[in-house]
Amino acid sequence: MAISRHKKEEIVANIKDAIKQSESVVFVNFHGLGVIDTTKLRSSLREENIGYVVAKKSLIKRALESSKIEGDLPVLEGELAIAYAGDLLSPARGVFNFHKKHKDKINILGGVFEGRYMDQSEMTAIASIPPLQVLYGQFVNLINSPIHRFAVVLSEIAKSKDIAGQNS
Repeated sequence: MAISRHKKEEIVANIKDAIKQSESVVFVNFHGLGVIDTTKLRSSLREENIGYVVAKKSLIKRALESSKIEGDLPVLEGELAIAYAGDLLSPARGVFNFHKKHKDKINILGGVFEGRYMDQSEMTAIASIPPLQVLYGQFVNLINSPIHRFAVVLSEIAKSKDIAGQNS
């Protein structure tokens, strides 16, 4: 069934608003994803405050043309959806985590990150950045490692002096 001109204009306006209010947008090809898996995807993204919209490629391209985004739009093939959020990393990470379980059915095609178009490999690299809490833990561990090793060395020196003092 054909969509009326008024409905198309409404869809384009909604996509424009979503893009304008979001820090990042991910273009998703969901070819072969069944209804049950789509429902799971939507609910998992909703839990992370990530929007997910399925629309015709021509309508999404029309909405993107009016946005001031640098670079070249990546190739958008297959059934297309966009995932978007106010957080820079969460849309890419949310789709990528679902992609791990459904490799042949959902793919990241590219996206918009910090006002610039990104291709598939760049968005996948962004998606694999660990969450902030994990990065904090890694940073603390990195700082703590030399201190811990120094304390172990001092402890060993103290033990060897105690043993040498007892033998005398």
